[in-house]
Amino acid sequence: MDVKSIKEEKAEVEIWQYVFGFTPMAVVKCAIELEIADAVESRGGAVSLPDLASAVACSPSALGRIMRYLTHRGFFELHESTNQYSNTPLSLLILKSGANSLAPLLVMEASPTMLAPWHGLGARASRDGSSGFKAAHGEEIWEFGSQNPAQSKLFNDGMASHARRAVSEIVERYGGVFEGIGSLVDVGGGDGTALRCIVEACPWIRGINYDLPHVVSAAQQRQGVEHVAGDMFEHVPKADAAFIMWVLHDWSDDECVQILTKCREAVPKEPGKVIIAEAVIFEGEEDKYRDVKLALGVAMLSHTDKGKEIGLLKSGIS
Repeated sequence: MDVKSIKEEKAEVEIWQYVFGFTPMAVVKCAIELEIADAVESRGGAVSLPDLASAVACSPSALGRIMRYLTHRGFFELHESTNQYSNTPLSLLILKSGANSLAPLLVMEASPTMLAPWHGLGARASRDGSSGFKAAHGEEIWEFGSQNPAQSKLFNDGMASHARRAVSEIVERYGGVFEGIGSLVDVGGGDGTALRCIVEACPWIRGINYDLPHVVSAAQQRQGVEHVAGDMFEHVPKADAAFIMWVLHDWSDDECVQILTKCREAVPKEPGKVIIAEAVIFEGEEDKYRDVKLALGVAMLSHTDKGKEIGLLKSGIS
């Protein structure tokens, strides 16, 4: 078989991954909603299909097909000697009760509200400057959230699940950046989860969680964290330092300058600092999260009018 034939054969197989490309998200979302991983964990970590079907109130036949797919994708392991399923490191990441679970983020991204803009991606690409989210729902994502509390909670729960994992990594790798800071304002901090994690790791810090009124009004009270409502384009509360994570990628370059200017105005020269946490796409370099970052880049195209992920070329920022 010549090289061209090998490539063609590979393409014939790979195209089916795109025909049914929605399947992984849909089936994993189903597993989260049924709390399959939680059911396995609560039954000693190993359970037969009939017992699992009883635990999650499903048809054994239907659940068997779902579990076959999830096992194939690495979410569960089926032990032939006992004919029982057990969790894997992957399924532990979708535990509803898991401290490090990303289940809320997946459920948020898989919601009809967040999926609808993707269906207009082609139209969005042809009319640069108008978001797919607004085309699908009549208003931008932030305005939509202010009028739809359920969607706002879904979004903030998803962001919180990411924040718990991200802040843990940030503190572990770059914890020194928080030394000498008495107060820290988290700009666009959602429900305050990121700031709570920072304050728990650095108890000398007084935290100010800053976000839109409809976001902070629904946020739970957290020890060491004060919720403040406002607009980051107009004002940022005074603090020794500002922290801003997964916010700048939602806005244009000019809007980012406006936000960062307000952050700079809020902090003193000493020990003032602005701490930015964002995904960065390094062109031409190996990166285990490259697929995720590229997907985020298209998600910004789908869900915002001017947002984008930062790209670094050898010649500078793209």
